[in-house]
Amino acid sequence: MSETEIRETAETAEEKTETMEDYVAELEASFKRVCTGDIMTGTVIGVSDTQVLLDLKSYAEGVIDKENLSNDPDFNIKEEIHLGDEITATVIRTDDGDGNLVLSRKEANDRMAWEKLRTMMEERTIVEVTISEIVNGGAVAKIEGQRGFIPASRLDASYVENLDEWNGRRIPVTVVEIDEGKKRVILSGREVARQKRDEEKKSRIARCEVGAIMDGTVETIKPYGAFVTLENGLSGLVHVSQISKKRVSHPGAVLKEGQKVKVKILSTQDNKLSLSMKEVEGGEAPEEEVSEYRGGGEATTSLADLFKGLKF
Repeated sequence: MSETEIRETAETAEEKTETMEDYVAELEASFKRVCTGDIMTGTVIGVSDTQVLLDLKSYAEGVIDKENLSNDPDFNIKEEIHLGDEITATVIRTDDGDGNLVLSRKEANDRMAWEKLRTMMEERTIVEVTISEIVNGGAVAKIEGQRGFIPASRLDASYVENLDEWNGRRIPVTVVEIDEGKKRVILSGREVARQKRDEEKKSRIARCEVGAIMDGTVETIKPYGAFVTLENGLSGLVHVSQISKKRVSHPGAVLKEGQKVKVKILSTQDNKLSLSMKEVEGGEAPEEEVSEYRGGGEATTSLADLFKGLKF
């Protein structure tokens, strides 16, 4: 036998060996046991008005009836499904009577959706959804094909009174609770909204200039001071010791909610505004105590009396 013939014989034997190995591997795969509930992926090799045929690289082909393809009542198989497409579906029967596996893409999608929702909940993933419906106590939005409920207390940073204004809005949410058995998904936009609000507030406070004098409105009176809303919308605290150069026993003795005041920004430390009315007064004043505060929110000494005699 010539050298050429020997080489050709060796190459032919090698080709036969490779083909046999490939055949054995495919044969083993084809006889892998398939059970109801398994999720399989196949290639579309046939499409009719009522059914799709898949090549599953297994001992049997797979069929998906129209009702098991989509929840959309207007779904058109021939428009949506094409030869060569890959479809992942769940085995719902191992024999349709003709030796084919019966599959459901709807069920596979549903299972994968719940697995994804569970992961989103565990990882606190932020996802945008569109509110599609307003219901009693909250709103509804679709997520991963499931109906998600957003309570009114979780739509925004604070409780939402007028839900109708939110219909059709697209908002970022997190998944906070799921119950696959009851097909229940609870969403929340509150945490994301509060985080955004706090970041915006932090940014605005950082732009405030220490020493600036601004107009404000007394928002709330506490024993330790008064919270004042500034003209830029931010809120800060005027400590009782910063209300006047005269000693004030209680903020309510000289201030009332809704009153217009002028304040000076003392500090923006820790993203909090520390304010002073005393620094705006100017001049010197004796350390006289202002009349005590009476319950009910009325001051026994007016602000005019308090500032009387002070030089500006």
